[in-house]
Amino acid sequence: MASYMLNGAEVLSFSNGRTPTRLGFMGSSLNGMSLPKMAMISLCGGGSMRAKSLAPRCSLSSSRPASQPRFIQHKKEAYWFYRFLSIVYDHVINPGHWTEDMRDEALEPADLYDPRLKVVDVGGGTGFTTLGIVKHIYPKNVTILDQSPHQLAKARKKEELKECTIIEGDAEELPFPTDSVDRYISAGSIEYWPDPQRGIKEAYRVLKLGGLACVIGPVYPTFWLSRFFADMWMLFPKEEEYIEWFKKAGFKDVKLKRIGPKWYRGVRRHGLIMGCSVTGVKRESGDSPLQLGPKVEDVKKPVNPFSFLLRFILGTIAATYYVLVPVYMWIKDQIVPKGQPI
Repeated sequence: MASYMLNGAEVLSFSNGRTPTRLGFMGSSLNGMSLPKMAMISLCGGGSMRAKSLAPRCSLSSSRPASQPRFIQHKKEAYWFYRFLSIVYDHVINPGHWTEDMRDEALEPADLYDPRLKVVDVGGGTGFTTLGIVKHIYPKNVTILDQSPHQLAKARKKEELKECTIIEGDAEELPFPTDSVDRYISAGSIEYWPDPQRGIKEAYRVLKLGGLACVIGPVYPTFWLSRFFADMWMLFPKEEEYIEWFKKAGFKDVKLKRIGPKWYRGVRRHGLIMGCSVTGVKRESGDSPLQLGPKVEDVKKPVNPFSFLLRFILGTIAATYYVLVPVYMWIKDQIVPKGQPI
């Protein structure tokens, strides 16, 4: 197991076949004035476990199980949520949660070393992440997939993405052949998957032998109020859940890199909409060895309109909280002297 620092972001790798069960961030006081406890479980060569003071631990609190989707984790609610969010996504949402610097840092582990690589951007939305991809890859070799036509309409307007292939599709049922792409990238999408394990299994299937998957997404909060709204809104996985999903799908050399807005000063207690970049390598050709049952959610089935409306309204209210959190953190960053915890 290795842990090292790269451009200010912590990178954790898990390559010996075991998933840490207590990795992450725990314990800052509710008023935010105390520092988080620092500890990490390290898996050593012989399989023994050793505690090291390296990284903040995350998530002793119990989150709502991934098998119980949050209000906007349902695909139909997510579809309509982005129908309206697409209007302001690039100009209002991204500046607070997903900056260009964060994007470039998160894409670094994807190892986009050759412009001829064939890349799919799953849940590519307005193409913000794709803009980072085409800095390294020929646009004609990049495919953007998303279930929201409203988000994709924004991507089609971006001049840099004119040569990309842009299609509607489902992250849990990709319209690509097995062993067909060199890189699978998905940023800001997993939080809306009713069955995240199925989505990562699909990532494994479509990759070629030696291909690499890079999933960028939220991390679960520890502050009580943030936990409440996170569990209402969408999926905020814990770091160990990402690692488990990748390993179960069959990925090897799994690594997790922590990211976050600079003005948070490393604070993770409120959770982060873009908090980590997880990568894994496909070492055997063919489909994933993981066997799953039927899909959790069938979008073709009719839904109760009253239930749909209630989930949509409550989920949108919860989302508003997370629009305000980065503003709150920015104000604290301006007020609290540098070098002091916020």
